[in-house]
Amino acid sequence: MSEQSEALQPGMLRSAPLRSEALQPEAPHPATLQPGILCLRFRRIGGGPPDGAGYAGLLALLGSFTPAVEAMPPEGALADVRGALRYFGRDPAGLAAVIRVRALALHGVDCAIGAAENPMLARMAARRAGPGATFVVPVGGAAAFLADRPVGALDGVGAATARTLCGYGLDSVGRIAAAPLGTLQRITGVRTGRELWERARGVDRTAVVPNAAARSVGAERTFPCDELGRERQRRALMSLTEELGARMRGDGQVCRSLAVSVRYADRTGYSTLTRSRTLREPTAHSAELTALAYRIHDSFALQRARVRGIALRAEGLGDAGRAAHQLTFDPVDERARRIEAVADRLRARFGPQAVMPGRLAA
Repeated sequence: MSEQSEALQPGMLRSAPLRSEALQPEAPHPATLQPGILCLRFRRIGGGPPDGAGYAGLLALLGSFTPAVEAMPPEGALADVRGALRYFGRDPAGLAAVIRVRALALHGVDCAIGAAENPMLARMAARRAGPGATFVVPVGGAAAFLADRPVGALDGVGAATARTLCGYGLDSVGRIAAAPLGTLQRITGVRTGRELWERARGVDRTAVVPNAAARSVGAERTFPCDELGRERQRRALMSLTEELGARMRGDGQVCRSLAVSVRYADRTGYSTLTRSRTLREPTAHSAELTALAYRIHDSFALQRARVRGIALRAEGLGDAGRAAHQLTFDPVDERARRIEAVADRLRARFGPQAVMPGRLAA
């Protein structure tokens, strides 16, 4: 039977020849090979972080590029722009430039931007970026970026942990990455050692959490002139902790951490320093907020700096009913909390100035 007659036989199927290109895996889209997380630090042209309304406007601006925006008040934000890179057809540096131009034109705010493949690396890159610049950590470039960084620059490593690690000769991120996991766990504990080991290798399992702006509340005090007196600065801090504590207690909330921003005069005009610390436990107790705010203020070591303003932000807000409080059986602490509850009721009835600490009334 000829080939032609065989092809015409009914009920017989001939399979189509396989094409070699059909067996090849599809090439990844270029956007998937680029770092897709941006960390932005905002600065007003005149100096200092944006105010509350300006900050909300900047978050809305980022929301026009991607719905995955996580607020890091008072002056930062994280954005997952992996979809935006493909949509706008730009690389991370190009998209960051567009965001920077719009922030400057619409809000008078400049941005230092870090781009990387995960939030931890993006935050560290943003700290390396200067005002008006973008620092990009390429995909697969975490080891080279982290190797020569001091151990204290690694996210999640505080001063005490850094001192402990340096005491064992682990004074750089590269040396931590090269150390055996078991060694780190013996030095810092099982969980902390594992986290250090992963972070030193550029591994971050967290994600950008959208719509987190409501997880913080803040207030600020501006002095009529540059203030050198440390005692007056501390009084301003106490008034801020009293205000935020009363506000959180009234809303049934507690916070996990505090961020203090100090705006001071220098040779270039005014600069702003911001530092944050985590509380021992989530709380809205004014005495604990004040104690932590004082420790953060002392860590600035400004000495005779001319301070123009102080801002305080309570971060990581949560439901007070779900927060655990460690019982201390300290009668002084319990009495202070009862007095605080009575003072809150008096303020609610007679106004916020009805009751205040004697140090503020003097």
